[in-house]
Amino acid sequence: MKKERIIRGAAYVLGDNIDTDLIIPAQYLNLVPTIREEYDKLGSYAMAGLPAGYPPFIKQGTMKSAYRVVIAGKNFGCGSSREHAPVALGAAGISAVVAQSYARIFFRNAIATGELFPCESELRLCDIIRTGDEVTVDISGAAILHHPSGKSFALRSLGPVTAVIEAGGMFEYARQEKMI
Repeated sequence: MKKERIIRGAAYVLGDNIDTDLIIPAQYLNLVPTIREEYDKLGSYAMAGLPAGYPPFIKQGTMKSAYRVVIAGKNFGCGSSREHAPVALGAAGISAVVAQSYARIFFRNAIATGELFPCESELRLCDIIRTGDEVTVDISGAAILHHPSGKSFALRSLGPVTAVIEAGGMFEYARQEKMI
């Protein structure tokens, strides 16, 4: 299934050093994402590790987030190297994360799993955009539009990895390209 290159929806805003334990706490790692029901359940626990004070990422009684895009600061996805982190976000309905920088392992896992687009911004968008603001992420155009202000901000191009994510991850891309 091809991913959308234009992603429009509400943003969920976080700060710096959001680690994989915040994204998907360890007690939910027993869920097997290759089983559809467990994949959906994994998504319902995305961001369950965030401390009090953050608005709910998944509203009680639902399995998906009302948000389409996560906006974050520096070092998003730091901590342990769990593939479950981008998978949980994708299962929750997140199509892109726009961060100032990523932990290398999260960035690689996002591409390898094909769950979401890990976009980088040189600007600290988590200080400009607020949770609930409408945004449009243009993957091909390497930009994010903040609808409330009408301002567009440049993103670093994902280049050739875009095709890997669109294909649904490394294995699907390799199959598509007749590598396996």
